[in-house]
Amino acid sequence: MTNLLPPDRQAAPTLLVGVDFGLPNFDGELAELGLLAQTAGMNPVARVTCKRKAPDAALFVGSGKADEIKMLAAQMGAVEVLFDQSLSPAQQRNLERALELPVNDRTLLILQIFSQRARSHEGKLQVELARMQYLSTRLVRRWSHLERQSGGIGMRGGPGETQIELDRRMIGDNIKKIKERLTKVKRQRQTQRRQRERRDAFNISLVGYTNAGKSTLFNALVKARTYAADQLFATLDTTTRQLYLGEAGRSVSLSDTVGFIRDLPHGLIDAFQATLQEAVDADLLLHVVDAASPNFPEQIAEVQRVLREIGAADIAQVLVFNKLDALEMERHPLQLEDSYDLDGVPTPRVFLSAKSGEGLPALRQQLANIVSGSVRSGVDGDNFSETPEAAP
Repeated sequence: MTNLLPPDRQAAPTLLVGVDFGLPNFDGELAELGLLAQTAGMNPVARVTCKRKAPDAALFVGSGKADEIKMLAAQMGAVEVLFDQSLSPAQQRNLERALELPVNDRTLLILQIFSQRARSHEGKLQVELARMQYLSTRLVRRWSHLERQSGGIGMRGGPGETQIELDRRMIGDNIKKIKERLTKVKRQRQTQRRQRERRDAFNISLVGYTNAGKSTLFNALVKARTYAADQLFATLDTTTRQLYLGEAGRSVSLSDTVGFIRDLPHGLIDAFQATLQEAVDADLLLHVVDAASPNFPEQIAEVQRVLREIGAADIAQVLVFNKLDALEMERHPLQLEDSYDLDGVPTPRVFLSAKSGEGLPALRQQLANIVSGSVRSGVDGDNFSETPEAAP
């Protein structure tokens, strides 16, 4: 796992906290949070989990558990506490007072990773918009040292309140400017899409959970050098290349998109709408899955949820179960092609290793069959049912 720290900086010892509210797929080991923390340059030194029926309004975990966290943090030398769930501004403020340590949540962690990973002008704008929207709800905490500066008898508020309002106005102005700049970028993307449509391009987008291997597969298919690494959110910016399918005798447009993750902040989904639009406008989605992950069913479900949220749920898919090279031999499939029940819809599935190239010819043939079918009958998701399915 690659982190984002410069070589001369040491990772901050961090205590991880997760609360089980009885919801399905609770990560009892806080494994994903640990990977996120390492990606952001932190060093998880201890993990604390507990069960509750509902979050404590003041401290999220309750006073007794907060005392336990404070003691463990002191024992382990932690300099920060990181929660796996989103905290309200009041809960974050109360926890920092109780623990006497900086407290952050999953939302801010993902924002931090995104801000460090964004490379393109558009990506940086999108992350900055999400960050500003997040900060706008945290101003009371950030300016709490000014709240004691009352305005005197007969006055409501004071310098502290004024500073908060000024800061809120400044953030509001920045949000407005960023949205205007993103609107221009969106227009440019629409122009590019119209040009592709005039060329009668068949558009394929790679989607999937973060670190499923989308960029590695993208590089393997189009022989590009898009940044790919074994880390969360290695790709934030959409990259589009032409993919020639000799089996179909034509080229298609292939786009690599940002990875999804559980509890992706809504602000980020909204901010990355322009990037995710590539998935919405696609004729076919290659849904890349980490076949070696024990949590792949939950990860598939999360990707499907985000696709529904952005209006891409009805686009035809091919499931690509990647990282065949990381599977133990006893878990290898008997055949590289079959059908998978995706939300009640039989969906073509291909097993492959983007790293070694095993299974890539089968995927290219699958794509060629779909593209050839679309040329005969027009691009329509219903027509993909004509694609021959492999034996189950």
